[in-house]
Amino acid sequence: MKITFIGGGNMAGALIGGLMQRGFNPGDIHVVEINADARATLTRAFELKTYAGISAEAVQTDLIVLAVKPQQLCAVAGELKPLLRRQLVISIAAGVRAQDLARWLGDYARLVRAMPNTPALVRAGVTGLYALPKVSAVERGQAQQVMEAVGACVWLDEEAQMDAVTAVSGSGPAYVFYFIEALEAAALELGLSPAQGRELALATFLGAAQLARQSHDDPATLRAKVTSKGGTTERAIQSLEQADVKALIQRAVRAAAERSRELGDELGKQS
Repeated sequence: MKITFIGGGNMAGALIGGLMQRGFNPGDIHVVEINADARATLTRAFELKTYAGISAEAVQTDLIVLAVKPQQLCAVAGELKPLLRRQLVISIAAGVRAQDLARWLGDYARLVRAMPNTPALVRAGVTGLYALPKVSAVERGQAQQVMEAVGACVWLDEEAQMDAVTAVSGSGPAYVFYFIEALEAAALELGLSPAQGRELALATFLGAAQLARQSHDDPATLRAKVTSKGGTTERAIQSLEQADVKALIQRAVRAAAERSRELGDELGKQS
C-alpha cells in the first residue's frame, strides 16, 4: 500500500513514524508540505519523498491522508479533485463532515473520516472512524491499518456520533491533564515538592488506567474496591459527590459535543 500525506505536521509525523515502525517502506510514502523547513525535517527523519505542492506524481498512490487544518481543507480539496482516480481518502481534519468533504471533492465516495487524539503523538492514541457507504471492507481495513499505527480504533455507524467522539476522546486528554494539574496543586498544598507531586499524579493516573483496561470490573466497581468504609478515599469521594463533580464533567463533555456540531455547521458552509 502506497500512501500520500497532504500536510506534514505533528499528527502526520506520528502516523508516518508508526507506519515505519510497522515495516512500511519509506519509498511507499509521499508527503505534500508547503513549508520547506517541515519538508526538510521529514526527509531527515524518515528519508521519504516530499513535495512542495499537490501534483499528479505526488498522489499516484493507493491512499491519501488529508492532514491539514480544517480551515484549509476546502482549498486543498479543490486542488486534489481533478487528480483523484480510485484512491481511498482519509481525512483527519477535525470538524469537517465527510459529506461536505465529499462534495468539495466532486462527490467523491471513497472517503473515511478519522478523529485521532493527541496521545497518538506517543502512539497511545485512540481514533474514531466513519466511512461513507461506498467504502469497501478492504478499504476500511486499509484505513484502520493506517490509524492503528498510532493507537486503537473505534468504528462508528453514523457520522453524527463523531461529535461524541470529539467530545470524549478528541478533547478528552485535556480533561485528564486538567485533573493531573489539580492533583499536583493539591500535592504542593499538602507539603510535597513539585517533582514529588508530578511523579505521584502521573504514575497514579497511568496505573489506574492500566488497571481499568486489564480488569474485568467496571470503573464503578474498581472505585468501590478502593473506597474503604470510614477511610480516606471515602471522605474524598463524598467531597466530590457533594460538589456534583460527575455531573459537571458530563455537562462539560456535552458542551464539547455541541461545539463540535457547531464547527461542523460552520466549516460545511465553505464552497
